[in-house]
Amino acid sequence: MSNQTPNGKKRIGAWILSGSILLLVSTSSCYYDKAEILYPQTICDTAAVAYSTAVTPILSSSCNSCHGGSIPSAGIKLDTYTGVKQQVDNGRLWGAVSHAASYSPMPKNGNKLSSCNLDKIRIWIAAGAPNN
Repeated sequence: MSNQTPNGKKRIGAWILSGSILLLVSTSSCYYDKAEILYPQTICDTAAVAYSTAVTPILSSSCNSCHGGSIPSAGIKLDTYTGVKQQVDNGRLWGAVSHAASYSPMPKNGNKLSSCNLDKIRIWIAAGAPNN
């Protein structure tokens, strides 16, 4: 026969139950624990940078709300190839988006473009900024 009181047995039973639950919870895996979900691989594809497929989408999402349409801000029109090429040729496009000294950083009052987007623009400019 056991020397334990009914309260002692309940206490031991509660510890065993608590320990079992803790063990179960700490060893079970949920999708938040999966590295491939928490840290997805993002690859910046700069193999075939073209104006139409790489540069235009960046400008459309980050620049054209101010520098597009019939009355572009500061007279800088970035929703046409001709307007973009003019800014490339005078160095202002790269100076602005790369936040170079003595250039007005763009997008104005916004975050600097991602490294990937800056790489795409830089590569396109280095290739002569073709209308491709």
